[in-house]
Amino acid sequence: MGELRVVLADDNVLIREGVVAIIRSLDEIDVVAECADQASLLEVVERERPDVVVTDIRMPPTHTDEGVAAALAIRERYPSTGVVVLSQFSDPSYVLMLLDRGSVGLGYLLKERVSPRELDRAIRAVAAGGSMIDPTIVEVLVAARARRPSPVDQLTPRERDVLSLIAEGWNNSTIADQLGLGEKSVANHINSIFAKLGLGDEPQAHRRVAAVLAWLNDGTQ
Repeated sequence: MGELRVVLADDNVLIREGVVAIIRSLDEIDVVAECADQASLLEVVERERPDVVVTDIRMPPTHTDEGVAAALAIRERYPSTGVVVLSQFSDPSYVLMLLDRGSVGLGYLLKERVSPRELDRAIRAVAAGGSMIDPTIVEVLVAARARRPSPVDQLTPRERDVLSLIAEGWNNSTIADQLGLGEKSVANHINSIFAKLGLGDEPQAHRRVAAVLAWLNDGTQ
């Protein structure tokens, strides 16, 4: 893969210029355009057809959820373009709105926690059709879970650890390293998760997305 082309959207000039500087410091990644509102973002994406869009959530004209709406529109119109949402809000409703149609090619990071390394990993992940969610968001969703019966309640603590790391975008090898397990053991846990969540014989990538959505959606039940 050649240099990844990124479009950045943020109405705060200082933040936008700071993120541009970070992205341009990364290997084989460049910012090809910048914009400050939803309308110009959609216009620029249509013109530039970037590999990845990095966008804020709240932008003109209403400063509510323009970034999420733009992300969903971009993914629908240009499936090969990944989107990373950078937000200062850990409100799980934004994440659930973003992932309502699936997590493929989507990321959600918190501005106050993001590092150049994490942004680099997120951009490359969504460009390849993967996903990445800030672990703080996962913690918020887990903490918000109601105590009523749910398929997720069937998971063991270790299976929840594995699913939480899947939600953050890690592959089996990295999950194994982080949890001190063998890759075969991780694969067994994942198969058990699929079975307990009632996921069928679809390709594993689809089942991983479905499992993450079950995990996240369960956080607001």
